[in-house]
Amino acid sequence: MAGKKPVPLNEYRPRRIALIKPSALGDVIHTLPVLGALRRRYPQAHLTWVVNRNYADLLRGHPDLDQVLPFDRHAPQKEWLEAALGYGQFFRQLRRQKFDLVIDLQGLFRSGLMTVATGAARRVGLQSAREGATWFYTDLISVPDPEKLHAVDRYWLAIEALGGGAQPKEFRLPRSETSDQWAHEMLAGNPRPWLMVGVGARWMTKRWPAEHFATLLRKAQERFGGTAVFVGGRDETSTARLVARRLHGHSVDLTGQTSLPQLTAVLATADAMLANDTGPLHLATALGRPVVAPYTCTKVQRTGPYGSDGGVESRIWCQGSYLKRCGRLECMTELTPFRLWPVLHEVLQAWEIRRQSA
Repeated sequence: MAGKKPVPLNEYRPRRIALIKPSALGDVIHTLPVLGALRRRYPQAHLTWVVNRNYADLLRGHPDLDQVLPFDRHAPQKEWLEAALGYGQFFRQLRRQKFDLVIDLQGLFRSGLMTVATGAARRVGLQSAREGATWFYTDLISVPDPEKLHAVDRYWLAIEALGGGAQPKEFRLPRSETSDQWAHEMLAGNPRPWLMVGVGARWMTKRWPAEHFATLLRKAQERFGGTAVFVGGRDETSTARLVARRLHGHSVDLTGQTSLPQLTAVLATADAMLANDTGPLHLATALGRPVVAPYTCTKVQRTGPYGSDGGVESRIWCQGSYLKRCGRLECMTELTPFRLWPVLHEVLQAWEIRRQSA
């Protein structure tokens, strides 16, 4: 006798929901509209976000979340027995949560294992998932033209499948009064506009040359004055200092000095941001700040600053290759500071007009 057919996903009424999106920072930011939509769709449900421990502080205190469940992404690098025990303990923790709906938006083998480890009756994932992750889902969501769809819109397909697609896409972030005060103290007294600058990136193919940053920032400060505020990880400090030494105007170096709540607070004060295609750029965009970004190996259509015209692409033959390493880097030569200057000029001119009319 055939088993009972499950109810359509858009009619399913979960009580405990897990959203699996462990990394990276930009991808976590791109998933925020899904979280808000889940809360509006299921106001009484218990919502948990499974995220890498490094990004957990970004989500703690979020008004739409009941729980943040951190995952140690470095577990596979440990001795094999220790790693296996760590995975086993985490999977048991997932099972104890008794989720009845799990949404995996990471779409990799490891997140697929997390999904099935929950034992949830409905396990949702995107058809574009890789590494065999689709084996672990009970409900597979079609993704038309994944190479042309922005990450935010791709993740949003899960909300459409759950019957909540008519809602607005909103980026909400928790804010800390302590972090806001810290940011104010760090920046107070520096001339405006405050131009946040992110010179680094994990991929070497995303790292616009330091000289390009310096040239563009010099033009901006010659025309508008203000302060270049460098943000990012400790590994970006040497490049930030290299750029700062080539400026004639004010600068502040905060690289390696901010927690995620503090980074959020700093970026919330930005009059503009100039950065590579990285997490801080997307965080600034989510905070509603105007951004300008060089896009060398990645495509604005897929991972650009969402809802912004600030992404400027290289025009070389291999643009949008998404290669993490490259021996040619023709894009860095072709995508000059003068290509980005009209965009940055427009952003800062709009800031100047608002300041004069205030």
